[in-house]
Amino acid sequence: MAAARRLFGQIPRNQLPIPSCRPPMKPDVAAMKIRAAPEAALSPPKGAAAPSTNTTQQAAPPQGKPATIVVNGKTYTTDAWFNVPPNVLASTSRKLHLQKDHPVAITRQIIESKFPAPTYKTHNNFDPVVSTFENFDSLGFPPDHVGRNRSDTYYINQTTLLRTHTSAHEAELFRAHASDGYLISADVYRRDEVDRSHYPVFHQMEGARVWDRKAVPNGDVVAAIYADLATLPTHNVKVDDPHPPFHATRNPLQAEHHSPAEAEALGAHLKRSLELMVVEIFSRAKAAAAKQDPDYVDEPLRVRWVEAYFPFTSPSWELEVYYAGDWLEVLGCGVTQQHILTDAGVPGQVGWAFGIGLERIAMLLFQIPDIRLFWSQDNRFLSQFTGVSDDLAKLKRFVPFSKYPACYKDVSFWLRSASAAGGNDKAANKHDFHENDVMEIVRNVAGDDVEDVCLVDEFTHPKTGRRSMCYRINYRSLEKTLTHPETNAMHDRVREALVEKLGVELR
Repeated sequence: MAAARRLFGQIPRNQLPIPSCRPPMKPDVAAMKIRAAPEAALSPPKGAAAPSTNTTQQAAPPQGKPATIVVNGKTYTTDAWFNVPPNVLASTSRKLHLQKDHPVAITRQIIESKFPAPTYKTHNNFDPVVSTFENFDSLGFPPDHVGRNRSDTYYINQTTLLRTHTSAHEAELFRAHASDGYLISADVYRRDEVDRSHYPVFHQMEGARVWDRKAVPNGDVVAAIYADLATLPTHNVKVDDPHPPFHATRNPLQAEHHSPAEAEALGAHLKRSLELMVVEIFSRAKAAAAKQDPDYVDEPLRVRWVEAYFPFTSPSWELEVYYAGDWLEVLGCGVTQQHILTDAGVPGQVGWAFGIGLERIAMLLFQIPDIRLFWSQDNRFLSQFTGVSDDLAKLKRFVPFSKYPACYKDVSFWLRSASAAGGNDKAANKHDFHENDVMEIVRNVAGDDVEDVCLVDEFTHPKTGRRSMCYRINYRSLEKTLTHPETNAMHDRVREALVEKLGVELR
């Protein structure tokens, strides 16, 4: 299931820190991965349900839920699909990627510097509310894709949601063709686990470059791509790229749309462009490390290309960087699926696209150990980056200002016996319990005072077939020491909410 859901900007689980469920021995930088209403000059895709104040109501919202909500000044009608909690709604106005001297914004700025105008146009102000057509259908997501589930995605109503990736705007920008390339940076939203590398709101950057067969000299798109490649700078970093430009079974070209020469040319331009970006990022990271750590040992930067699969591209790759003694996956990319361009009304174009998680890169760049810190308004955090937006040479590593003690609390419960998840084989909905629901409840109650939540035990009763779950919650504030009465009060509210929302039986 994890593999089926994986998109640009997501890191495989084996590169994520496993929630400790015990006090961590040593905090290490988390490896993690990773769009809104259209800008005025761009029209919605054909058939898309554009955000409006008259969103069709499919069914009444659940009892106790608002009939309408306001996001960035626009009103939306909710229905039975609505599942956006107040803390997530409040985050839609923060726009960390546009906040001067914020690590996320600085990271965006560094990346944008390697994709200059006029070839690339930046789009940083898309509104986070999109239609299901924009987020899924325009990109070829099948109707049963796991990413469409309410357990994974925040819905306002059945046809409107908070975007789960910047690719929700891809077809729209291809159709507008305001430039040969574009960059999007934006906040995206996903229901996910609670740990130091996951947050329900994070930021992605997506980029693309296209060539129009009808506009290039003599219609020779291969020659045009290589001519553009020749204008790009070079670098002296060692690159491991052992695989062929495409492979019939592992990493196929789109033979019905692209010739082998076209696929190879597109891949070559894509790889050089992204190598230059990664070299810029990690050269700055190394400089910051050398400036602050007298024992820092400089290692030659190395990158490598790995074959991959993404729904939007083929052939596809991941770019990994050898940094601080380990290979780190940085981004996903590939040759754009031609049906996306065709459906956008530009069938004569060919191109490539990539996606990258800004928090993931910022955590590596600044050595920030906990994703919650990005949302902190504590001046002890924010003041460390003052002036960097105006002078990137001032970039330096984050210096932890405190490490408050953890407080671990367990909560055990039986799942509802009437549910399939609880052991009822005849229940109609076999997916009526999802771990993300537990995570959401803990976040709603305790907010950023929770560092991680993990499943520590589960078993099925041999006679009744009922399932029991035990989760360990690590309460740890970033800004103060939590007292036992404070922690106990939060934990009691979590237990009450689990009973109320999920119908579990506490043990």
